Amino acid sequence: MHPIENIMQTAMTEIKEMVDVNTIVGDAVVTPDGSTVIPISKVCFGFVAGGGEYSEGRPHDDEHQIPFAGGSGAGVSISPVGFLILGKQIELYTLNHKNTYEKIIESIPNLITEFAAVFKKDESELKQ
Repeated sequence: MHPIENIMQTAMTEIKEMVDVNTIVGDAVVTPDGSTVIPISKVCFGFVAGGGEYSEGRPHDDEHQIPFAGGSGAGVSISPVGFLILGKQIELYTLNHKNTYEKIIESIPNLITEFAAVFKKDESELKQ
């Protein structure tokens, strides 16, 4: 087995241990009134691995092994999305917790469109 395969296999095994179905759909909690609350989360993860073999100008043959250099990395982000409440009715409560900066960034396309419309209106009035 090539060393990069070992690196990838180890990293993927670690990610599997960190993220399972209970991470996304949490453990159910029964409230005193008999309702069941199930937390729901969003899980994002990324993985990267790479490596290379460096010969230092020597030809590769069975006698002289080329040194291998490699590495891998992974990242996981878990964000709460909402709660599923099972009672007399089934309800989904979502969490919408955007901060001010995210709201500003999302509103930029609309602001640009509105400014463009105002300037076009001003130009058409000047031409008349």
